[in-house]
Parts: sequence; structure tokens; C-alpha cells
Amino acid sequence: MNLGRPHGGFVIISSFAVAMVLTIVPLPDSVARLRPDWVGLTLIFWCLLLPYRVSVGSGFVAGLLLDVLTGTLLGQHALALSLVAYVCVRLHARIRAYPAWQQMLTVLVLLMLHQLVVLWVDRTIGRPGHGFAYWLPSFVGMFLWPLAYRWLLSIQRAFSVQ
Repeated sequence: MNLGRPHGGFVIISSFAVAMVLTIVPLPDSVARLRPDWVGLTLIFWCLLLPYRVSVGSGFVAGLLLDVLTGTLLGQHALALSLVAYVCVRLHARIRAYPAWQQMLTVLVLLMLHQLVVLWVDRTIGRPGHGFAYWLPSFVGMFLWPLAYRWLLSIQRAFSVQ
């Protein structure tokens, strides 16, 4: 056992890769509107669990990769996910102590913050506005948070990610 150096970086990167793949998997239009922010959920989990390893820089890199994968303005998701990571790292001890329903509401606020920053950039560059359906992925992400949390926590424990 190596106590001097944390390990499990490959598992963290792999979880982000799976989240990116889930983000770009083609879905029918009726279901695609409900696709949760998988990268945001993964980033929130790792920032809450390992704030000293996954933080603002990780959010920026994940956001840049998400920008490239989705074809959005370069830096748009990077800015939004960096902000989400900052809030998570800053409040990680408090959020982890919350009961499940409060964590779900906190995740909703964080996912909506991500979408709000993306919407702000879209409106700044002149893209048209969105209806109520734009906010649905945040609500779906909120309801999926307990499942995503348990699944990622089991992976973290199985591979002893520290």
C-alpha cells in the first residue's frame, strides 16, 4: 500500500470519459430533451468526495472537452463547470453533511448554475432563447443524483480511489 501518493486517477478520468460518452450518445428527440448533465453530475461527485484532487482545474478541462465534443463555443462549458467546481469545493464539507433530499436540491442549484452560465453565453453571442424545456435536464439530474452518487461511490470504494 502506497500511503505517500494518492492513486485512482485512471478511475476518475474513466468516469469522466463515461460521462462524456453518455452526453453524446444519440437519443430520440423526445428523450434527448431529458438527458441529464452527466459531466456535471460526475464533477459534482468528485469535487464533493475528493476536493483536493478534483477541483476548478478539473472542471475547466472537462468543460473544454465537453465544448469540443458538443461543438459549442470553446470555453462556454469550461467557464460554467469551473464555477460549479469552485462552489462544490468551497462548500464540500457542508454539502456532504446534508441529508439526501437537501443534497438533491443543492445538485439542482449547481446544475442550474451550469445551465444558466451556458444560457448567458448563448444569449451574449446572439443565439435565440430557450423555453421551459431547457431547464428539464437539471431536474432529471437532481432525481438521478442518489443513483449516480451510489454508483460512483461504489466505484470509488472498489478501486480505493483516494
